[in-house]
Amino acid sequence: MVLYQIYPRSFADSDGDGRGDLQGVIDRVGYLELLGVDGVWLSPVMLSPGADHGYDVSDPREVDPLFGDLDSLRRLLEELHAARMVLIMDLVPNHTSVEHPWFAAALAAGPGSPERDRYFFRDGRGEDGSRPPNNWPSVFGGPAWTRVTEPDGSPGQWYLHLFAAEQPDLDWSHPDVADDLERTLRFWLDLGVDGFRIDVAHGLAKPDDLADLPDDLEVAQLVVDPRDARWDRPGVHDIHRRIRSVVDEYPGAVTFGEVWVGPVDRFARYLRADELHFAFHFALTGAPFDAGAVRAAVESTLEASRISGSTPTWALSNHDVVREVTRYGNGAPGTARARAMLLVELALPGIAFLYNGAELGLPSDFSIPHDRLTDPTWERSGHAEMGRDHCRVPIPWEGPEPPYGFSTSPDTWLPMPGNWGRLTVEPQLEDPGSMLSLYRAAIEIRHAWSGPDTASVDWYGAPSGCLAFRRGDGVVCALNASTRSVPLPDGDVVLASGPLASHPPTGAVLPPDTAVWLRPH
Repeated sequence: MVLYQIYPRSFADSDGDGRGDLQGVIDRVGYLELLGVDGVWLSPVMLSPGADHGYDVSDPREVDPLFGDLDSLRRLLEELHAARMVLIMDLVPNHTSVEHPWFAAALAAGPGSPERDRYFFRDGRGEDGSRPPNNWPSVFGGPAWTRVTEPDGSPGQWYLHLFAAEQPDLDWSHPDVADDLERTLRFWLDLGVDGFRIDVAHGLAKPDDLADLPDDLEVAQLVVDPRDARWDRPGVHDIHRRIRSVVDEYPGAVTFGEVWVGPVDRFARYLRADELHFAFHFALTGAPFDAGAVRAAVESTLEASRISGSTPTWALSNHDVVREVTRYGNGAPGTARARAMLLVELALPGIAFLYNGAELGLPSDFSIPHDRLTDPTWERSGHAEMGRDHCRVPIPWEGPEPPYGFSTSPDTWLPMPGNWGRLTVEPQLEDPGSMLSLYRAAIEIRHAWSGPDTASVDWYGAPSGCLAFRRGDGVVCALNASTRSVPLPDGDVVLASGPLASHPPTGAVLPPDTAVWLRPH
């Protein structure tokens, strides 16, 4: 299965306000069919003030007017299902928006109230309570605590937010939290969605004592250090069991967890038979273009799959990371390597995720003017970190200049580079050598394969700086990540990420930054 992640603000704008919407997605379902994907993972479209572009939810059972309404989502579901594609919704159970009715009630009710028990309100440290309750940092920069002003106007308690201050963390030990999520799950499943991608799936449970983190702890974004009490707590598994018990009432519905947990044995715990159906293992996403690193990432993901008995998932990029064309090296090397890594990803057994725009070879855009940046990381880091806007620039569809058919308005929510005319969908569809044509061909061939019997691959010897593996159905994938050409493995070429060469008398060779699929003679 190949699933396509749509970041709805950036996919297609149907009403000319410079921001993508659900009707824009509906209008482009034909493009998804042409691409050949099996379904869509839709980033959040629930009601939200937009402090973190939909990941701060004020009503989890309503569509934000920015994107349309419930009828728009129903129409999208109908269009996708008619095209035999599934729709996976984004679910945000770790926190709400500060504009959620619960949080407004908590602020109004004051310290010690039942309303505050749904969140993590705590008294501050020091005689006047002016210091945060602990030393936890926010993923977006700065402390993970914000002090409130009490109803009488005095400085009051602090509340926990592992992300932006506009995203207060929910206390999953409170029964209201789980009960409300059940209502949310049933609401969308009854509407017909096919499953959920669960945001921050490893961070839902917090320790009772909320103790300080060790002073020498190097805090990385979302990634678990065993000493980091913010993530991967034992209680998180009971939460996933409860979610699974609801989803299992809807035949065919599935869950995908965002699980930034490195150790394979701990990652595999999220995939036990009564927890998540699938989870994102980000080893391949974070691997550099190096044969040894890519192989290690593949092996760790397959090992997690083996331990848990689950199907592995693969992704090279998403809405939170530097796009692969830029990550693997700016300019032509990055593009060639991104093409090669696509063949590696799609040759692996399991579920492949593609991020919108990757099929066009879009780079991350680090030239966005500072006054146009919208990611909360920019402000919370004191302008030290740009944030993730670079990988969220709207999709270019046609034409030589912005907005490239994304919108009728040139004032798009993020500015579009003036040199993306060659990267638009329209010319790439006509160019057999384009990135888009490679994606289409690779997905079509992958679908034609009978599929491997097991979620495993057989590695065999390859020159230094290269790797080669055989799938259970006999298909071979070879990657040359070195700086020299190497002999092409034996077999009939099915697809190559770039031109192959012949060097008499040695025969065909695999050039650097290139991958190939082969079938045995």
